[in-house]
Amino acid sequence: MAEALRVGIAGLGTVGASVARVVETKRAELTRQCGRDIVVAAVSARDLARDRGVDLSGAKWFSDPSELAAKADIDVFVELIGGDAGPAFASVKAALEAGRHVVTANKALLAKHGVALAEIAEKKGVLLNYEAAVAGGIPVIKTMREALAGNTVSRVFGILNGTCNYILTRMEAEGITFDEVLKDAQRLGYAEADPTFDIEGHDTAHKLSILTSLAFGTKIAADDIYLEGISNITQADIRAAGELGYRIKLLGVAQRTDSGIEQRVHPTMVPTASVIAQVHGVTNAVAIETDILGELLLSGPGAGGNATASAVVGDIADIAKSRPGFQHGPVFGRPAKELRPYKQAKMRSHEGGYFIRLTVLDRVGVFAAVAKRMADNQISLESIVQRAAEANGEAIKTVILVTHETTEAAVRKAVDGIVKDGHLTDKAQVIRIERAD
Repeated sequence: MAEALRVGIAGLGTVGASVARVVETKRAELTRQCGRDIVVAAVSARDLARDRGVDLSGAKWFSDPSELAAKADIDVFVELIGGDAGPAFASVKAALEAGRHVVTANKALLAKHGVALAEIAEKKGVLLNYEAAVAGGIPVIKTMREALAGNTVSRVFGILNGTCNYILTRMEAEGITFDEVLKDAQRLGYAEADPTFDIEGHDTAHKLSILTSLAFGTKIAADDIYLEGISNITQADIRAAGELGYRIKLLGVAQRTDSGIEQRVHPTMVPTASVIAQVHGVTNAVAIETDILGELLLSGPGAGGNATASAVVGDIADIAKSRPGFQHGPVFGRPAKELRPYKQAKMRSHEGGYFIRLTVLDRVGVFAAVAKRMADNQISLESIVQRAAEANGEAIKTVILVTHETTEAAVRKAVDGIVKDGHLTDKAQVIRIERAD
């Protein structure tokens, strides 16, 4: 049997401790599957005395993760620190330059430095594995890097953030407000004390940028993603979506067009009969559309200690199965030096149309003014729903418009015109309707 694979773990939080426990409790099974033993030989953490539910007395302790990465007697460096700079970046770079394999769950690091780190890994002939960085325990990275060889991807989209999906699921199921669900999510540990990174779409954008690179062979461009979160979604939107046969999800979407690659993250209405609409709670799902296979949907736990640890251990096991002299595949499916610069697609008509909700004064001529703004911007309407109500003693109407295929620019210009007309009593809501078949 080959020598044991020596692993160093930097970061012993929820995920790091889970990884160490899995390696220890599943040791015999991992040895049978990999043909060699896997041992945690070194660790780095802020608090060395904390009880993490696993015996790490046999591992060498390092206060500096970069020292662990560069000098410890290890074969694989596992980075679970987090963040796109500081110790995480320094230690991963040090490990790769020292010729060590690296496993990370850090999507922010990859979104910012992934291509540069991939170049180092490929130059040194070592692996940079990151299954846990996107969609937790779902094996989407392995699928896109290895299982879809020969396929040309046209679109990849999905639910990539469990916090947002949990909030939207409960808003629909229980009829409660965004703020109420968010507070509960924070109490249960599904949302951070500062939830901005999740609810405003940044976490989804980082993950989407990685999938875009894998799908289309472009350099990672996380800063070039159209971004909109879910904090402005109301019960009125949830109810209207249901009545129209849709469900609201925060989707990350990347697709190939004639003019470039389109990347966007935003609340989306998807048909309730679609598979993606049936993904509830903290579950994630990724759909990949290809020319040979057609559409593939992967769904499962997207976060949490066990789900993420499962993906990390899977990456470690892949390294354990490889042998000296084996030619490893490129980090992003193509050699890093051959990744093309990202070319953002030009504005084009959105196939699914748009949902527009307006709260207006119930006065003569208001609806005619709304209709004129739509016509002036060449927006064709599929359906119109009006509901009368009262606010502060004044009659108002909620007007719900569903458009045919049109552009984002036309919709925004029309809505801006309606705002200038002075008829709105509340902020207008605009949500894309996505083709999800």
